[in-house]
Amino acid sequence: MYTVKEVAKLLNLTEHTVRFYTDKGLVPSLERDKNNNRIFNDVSIHWLTGAKRLKKSGMSVEDIKKYVDLCLEGESTITERYEMIQKQKEAVLTQLEEVKLMAEFITNKEKHYRDILNGVIPDDTNPANWDNDKMPNTSCPLAKGEMPITH
Repeated sequence: MYTVKEVAKLLNLTEHTVRFYTDKGLVPSLERDKNNNRIFNDVSIHWLTGAKRLKKSGMSVEDIKKYVDLCLEGESTITERYEMIQKQKEAVLTQLEEVKLMAEFITNKEKHYRDILNGVIPDDTNPANWDNDKMPNTSCPLAKGEMPITH
């Protein structure tokens, strides 16, 4: 059996998070000692590990609770659980594409600054020095309301 402190350390969570997850019903196998302190067994740690992973994927605590409840109902809920995971996968993949765009932007920005530092191009990065009629790098998607890929 493990204490909140031990579980938090084991799973690299804060004690507050462990308590929060248990208060939200994400650890159905949670037990309490004679002083009403939370105590965790291996199954409780499995539930917490699953909740942590789903949360890291961006799933809301409410949806994790629904997922836990469906798991407790058994195999008859596999389709519904699958659909929840599929929906979360789509959300994660969308976020991944956004992060890829941000990575491309910052990589191009870093290259642009390197070119300035190496004297290849003049410094055109300070918005205070931009002329309204002549924006630097007119191909910049930011001027078009898109995700900027250059500076």
